[in-house]
Amino acid sequence: MSPAHPENWPVLTLQGAVDEQLLRDVTTLVAAAEESDGNPPLSEQTLVTLRARDAGPHTVLALALYSPDYSGDSPARHRAGAGRGNDLAGFAVVIGEPDGTGVLEVAVHPSYRNQGVADRLVGELQTVRGFAGLKAWSHGNHEAAADLAARYGYAPVRELWKMRLATAASALPDVALPDGVSLRGFVPGQDEEAWLAVNRAAFAHHPEQGNMSRADLDARMAEPWFDPAGFLLAVDVAGRILGFHWTKVHPRHGEHPAIGEVYVVGVAPEAQGTGLGKALTVAGIRHLQQQGLHAVMLYVDGDNIPAVELYRRLGFSRWDMDVMYAPRDGQ
Repeated sequence: MSPAHPENWPVLTLQGAVDEQLLRDVTTLVAAAEESDGNPPLSEQTLVTLRARDAGPHTVLALALYSPDYSGDSPARHRAGAGRGNDLAGFAVVIGEPDGTGVLEVAVHPSYRNQGVADRLVGELQTVRGFAGLKAWSHGNHEAAADLAARYGYAPVRELWKMRLATAASALPDVALPDGVSLRGFVPGQDEEAWLAVNRAAFAHHPEQGNMSRADLDARMAEPWFDPAGFLLAVDVAGRILGFHWTKVHPRHGEHPAIGEVYVVGVAPEAQGTGLGKALTVAGIRHLQQQGLHAVMLYVDGDNIPAVELYRRLGFSRWDMDVMYAPRDGQ
């Protein structure tokens, strides 16, 4: 292979916190990929973990592939003994759990696609870590990602649907809150621990949401999109949190207009079956409509039939899909 081919480029490998230069480069790559694809190539949790000074219980393994003519510098370059290129051509990251499992995500800059960048990164990952206990996300389920997964013995195990309400002005049903329940906004400095407890109970069997820590919550509250007025809490007459609808507004990005998100809706076990979930869903969408947004989107597991049907009745349709891959049986 020619030295100009990505197969011969050095890979910068980091364990633990990434340096500020690499974080800026990753942010630039993510923005370029999202502009090209309409999907962010890395999940929000991954970006939150990369930005955090303390990853909490998670571990971070990052692999960066730069074009070879870079003239810049950074502490990470000296630590890893690898050069950087003018552009970050590709980035792979494993967010590990205490039990040794982890989730892999790979992002390739649009200018460097179809050149073997992802293959180079995944091959290096196989050398430095291996694939034991490792699953992988493909955001948007691109054909190239499916081909790459198949070459390394991975197969789809989970579909995370993105659904969208075509217009935020769509009519919504009138859904009353259960008797004795009212809505209020989240109060920073007051509601964190109570909300975390309800979230853990509501999502006890959910692989990501139910494990949210105080550090995870604080990191999201520090994001520029966080708005406590759009973090709706359902409380009883004693002030106990029975459920919530956390909404999010994605700002305008290039040619993509701002869009609202049903970020997460949760109901405490003791309030499930009362109609509170539907009432919270409608209340949050109405809050987003009042912001003048052109559309509202959400994520839902494709096999969660009751939730999918609820959202369809509210006017949502499937828009896109993220796919999680895992090693085939016996591999």
